[in-house]
Amino acid sequence: MRIIIAGAGAVGTHLANLLSREKHDIVLVDQDETRLEEPSRHFDLLTINVSATSIDGLREAGASSCDLLIAVTSDESRNLTICMIAHALGAKKTVARIDNSEYLDSLYRNYFKKMGIDSLIYPERLAAQEIAGSMKMSWVRQSWEFHDGALELIGVKVRSTSSLLNKPLKELGLESRKFHVVAIKRREETLIPRGDDMLKDSDLVYFMTTRKHLPEIKHLCGKDNYEEIHSIMIVGGGRVAVQTARMLSDRFNVKIIEISEERAKKLTTLVDENVMVIHGDGRNLDLLIDEDIKKTQAFIALTGSAETNILACLAAKRLGVRKTAAIVENLDYAAMAESLDIGTIINKKAIAAGHIYQMMLDVDVSNLKCLTVSAADVVEFVAAEKSKATRKLIKDLDLPKGATIGGLVRNGEGILVSGDTQIQSGDSVVVFCVEMDIRKLEHYFN
Repeated sequence: MRIIIAGAGAVGTHLANLLSREKHDIVLVDQDETRLEEPSRHFDLLTINVSATSIDGLREAGASSCDLLIAVTSDESRNLTICMIAHALGAKKTVARIDNSEYLDSLYRNYFKKMGIDSLIYPERLAAQEIAGSMKMSWVRQSWEFHDGALELIGVKVRSTSSLLNKPLKELGLESRKFHVVAIKRREETLIPRGDDMLKDSDLVYFMTTRKHLPEIKHLCGKDNYEEIHSIMIVGGGRVAVQTARMLSDRFNVKIIEISEERAKKLTTLVDENVMVIHGDGRNLDLLIDEDIKKTQAFIALTGSAETNILACLAAKRLGVRKTAAIVENLDYAAMAESLDIGTIINKKAIAAGHIYQMMLDVDVSNLKCLTVSAADVVEFVAAEKSKATRKLIKDLDLPKGATIGGLVRNGEGILVSGDTQIQSGDSVVVFCVEMDIRKLEHYFN
């Protein structure tokens, strides 16, 4: 595919890196020449130093014949304008990054389509959805539902209290019928396990399961003493915090601590009235104690500084909060935060890149998740009639190295698979992939 990325900021550069590795014909456009220097040195792509709102500039980038144009500059209005111009020039599909959640209302979808904008992406809302999902269970680091909970994928940090440790997976017997271990994150490495592999203390283990087995997995992981979440404290009052508070305030008691007095006042008009907004520094231990952090089950750090978010989570843990989450945009810091046992790590650019990447796959894909700390992806494919995946048992499919099928949903029912499972047309199949081109899986399902 010929893809133009307008904007060499964090999201654009990360996306260019991801797509260039898969041999797409990538053109990265930015009017700031210094932002193009590193991508041009390290990635296999073409860079053009022009304004992406320039008609001549977009012509030079090849907009008239491109398959996809992605506008991800820091300016929402510029992104919308870029997509409209590119569409007029002949671009087949356009995607614009936005900062206004109102634009995502389904009422306006046809309006933007007529303007030449096929899809809108709001990274802050995508990040908030990931955070909200991680708050469902105090003992789980990451959590995703497929088909309204027919299947659940959870990431759990196992400790010495787990009864699953130091046993070959093939010997777990009845327990293994309640879940499928699809991956293990051990220090810097992510493994697709086999029957002889064993879980070790401090592994981050990804389980595919069904909702009814979650209590049993909690017990097997030694997490019985984790209380359910009732109260959540958020530090930082930016757009992600607003979206997160809106998603959580109907189920939990939510407080937001914001260091800027002006922003704190503004927040009271942006969130529900049952969300408490506090002006103060979320790293201040005395303030956290005054705000009853010891009675808080979850702490979320969402400031614009990765260092502040990491320090705030460490402070919360020191005061006894078990469930913490942080926005960490620098991927080097993400690895450090994982090593410090921060908890759930959210990276907006990885989430946004995964969302855009999903649009490019040729098969029917309803879900794609990038797991920041695990260099892994979770993809949900719908098996087409007479596709390769439906012709053989799973054990005979010869899937690429680095891929494993975690489960499937058939007629609304979640099914945990084994090597003897036969995929049927119409099944939604959840595949876990580690450091591989997802396109290698497409021909199995289309």
